[in-house]
Amino acid sequence: MLLSLFRPDKKLEQLTDAEYHQAFKEFFKPIRSFVYYRCGDVDMAEDITQDVFVKLWETRDRIDKRTIKAYLYTIAQNVMINQLKRQQLLYKFQKKPGLDREYDSPEKLLQMSEYHDKISQVIAALPEGGREVFLMNRMEDLTYVEIAERLGLSVKAVEKRMSKVLRILREKLGTEL
Repeated sequence: MLLSLFRPDKKLEQLTDAEYHQAFKEFFKPIRSFVYYRCGDVDMAEDITQDVFVKLWETRDRIDKRTIKAYLYTIAQNVMINQLKRQQLLYKFQKKPGLDREYDSPEKLLQMSEYHDKISQVIAALPEGGREVFLMNRMEDLTYVEIAERLGLSVKAVEKRMSKVLRILREKLGTEL
């Protein structure tokens, strides 16, 4: 597919600054979400998305403007795979603020930190499709219908994935959930 995006035999117009900024405004958040749902790391998703748009800028004179969306997603997928290979598929999740309140005891802070790490590990170990559905529902508050539309699945398939994920979470986290 990437080969169809670069067409040396055709005279392609260079992507203008305005078109680049429009593409950035339109696709930055969806690309970042796409990467985040696959890698599970907020910082990595942000970095990869920025790399995607740097690559877009560097290749702006060789892009078929009609296929820019596909091109961006292809770049994102390739950069993410390379990054994950370098990290040997270890997932790290950003700690949520608020765990370091002054009035919490050191023991409670340690318990909360350990529990957060345990949840992160369990979520990272979920099957990719299930993790993607779970994070879309719980992090972005998307309904099953919205998730199904985004992923090109049936609502029933989304429900089944979510059910499987919740079962896994209950098994791994027990009553702590």
